[in-house]
Amino acid sequence: MVPAETAKPERGARRGIQSIEIGFKILDYLRTMLRPVPLKMIAAGTGMSSANVHYYLVSFQAVGIVRQEEDTGCYALGPYALKLGMAAIEQFDVFTAARPVMTDLANTVGQTVFLGVWGNRGPTIVYRVESGGARQILELRVGSVLSLLRSALGRNFLAHLPRTATEALLSQELAEEAPRSSRLKTDDTPTNLAEIEEMVATIRANGMSRCRDALLPNFTSLSAPIFDQTGFMTAAITLMGPVGTLDDSLDGSVAQALRSRSRAISATAGWNS
Repeated sequence: MVPAETAKPERGARRGIQSIEIGFKILDYLRTMLRPVPLKMIAAGTGMSSANVHYYLVSFQAVGIVRQEEDTGCYALGPYALKLGMAAIEQFDVFTAARPVMTDLANTVGQTVFLGVWGNRGPTIVYRVESGGARQILELRVGSVLSLLRSALGRNFLAHLPRTATEALLSQELAEEAPRSSRLKTDDTPTNLAEIEEMVATIRANGMSRCRDALLPNFTSLSAPIFDQTGFMTAAITLMGPVGTLDDSLDGSVAQALRSRSRAISATAGWNS
């Protein structure tokens, strides 16, 4: 009889090793604990018998992914778990992780999608995906540096980066906006610190930024942040389309799709919301 662990999977089927999946429940439980815990607590937390949990823990200790404290007998993640985590962080690449997500969004929403990072000169587009049915936005290309206050990408970074990183560019753009503040405003660009703080609070509360008519006339955009394992914003995915064509409501289906996909990428990077 062929053991289940070595059985040849059926063509077209995706079969796994159940014992590994069961064992991972133990590792995931230990991950959520902030301190070493006793065997009985692990058993209760995973819904497994103490005897069964003990068998797994013995094997996990043998490879160093779990350790047991000598004085208390409690268990915690071991040194090899730390090595795995560090290796996963080093291997994560936001560009690689974002590309299929952006293609899916462009096809689903039918609008242009950008990946932006904070470059030497500010918010910078590093990748873009066009939807076949959308008008190409020729004004924005890979390498374009966007405004901090007049783009959804820039507003996103303003809301999440330390103010020391954005201070110089913010001061420059506020000075440029000052003459406009005395005239009738035709877009949603903030023109003073009070309006900026209100905008930043709204972005953080909604988990994304929005910009209408400020970057390009008659265009609107939504931008959702991507965080690393420390909660630092490393990039953002931005959707852009004509006003009236792109649903830019912050609680709409487009916003929800963008928000969920950016959070999934952040989770892959190790961020825990």
